[in-house]
Amino acid sequence: MVAASHRIKADANRQFGLADYGAAISTYDRAAAELPSYLDYELAVLQSNIAACHVKLGQWKEAVESCERGLEGLEREMPTQQGKGKQKTDSESKAQARSGQKTDSESKGRASDARKAEIKRIRAKLWLRRARARSSIEPPSWANLGGALEDYQLLASPEYFNTLPTTDQRTVRQALVTLPPRVNEAKDREVGEMMGKLKELGNGILRPFGLSTDMFKMTQGADGGWSMSIDQTAGKEK
Repeated sequence: MVAASHRIKADANRQFGLADYGAAISTYDRAAAELPSYLDYELAVLQSNIAACHVKLGQWKEAVESCERGLEGLEREMPTQQGKGKQKTDSESKAQARSGQKTDSESKGRASDARKAEIKRIRAKLWLRRARARSSIEPPSWANLGGALEDYQLLASPEYFNTLPTTDQRTVRQALVTLPPRVNEAKDREVGEMMGKLKELGNGILRPFGLSTDMFKMTQGADGGWSMSIDQTAGKEK
């Protein structure tokens, strides 16, 4: 199974090199279908390659989905700090589903230093591709831009940043400068839209009583507390 997967993957790599990205995606999928579900690292490598194809095609949402599948597998293989809290429950469930296949502890035991370095390398690729895809989805959203920023912040940690090629380090540095204003802009826009909808809803409820949300004023006192007053003339429909 593994040998067959490697042969199919080599075909996909050739298709990628020829810029035949759609065909490469299908071939990488075939390579993944040859692998047992417990080979998380090998499957993550294929998902990373599939994500690279989607990025080349500008298929940003599909790229994010491929990256997330790969990252989920790597969490089982070698959890990050933020993933360790839920790793025990997830690994126990997966171990039962494998019906006698390798357990989480066996997976950790066989992970040599070289293997761990490879896992980190693929994880960094997946973070980079997911970050690029998230920041490219149109229209831009607070969730996607914020998620991209989180990915770049993970890549900026010494554990990963020092292993990146120089070009990728430059990409991370630039993103940490350019993304925060975009995140804030999207946040302000979405919060403003949400508040506008809430105000519209509130006015719809209050209108039959001759009231509007503009009549309610919040004032902060010297002690830091807030009080509400009603201005009977403000915002009243004429």
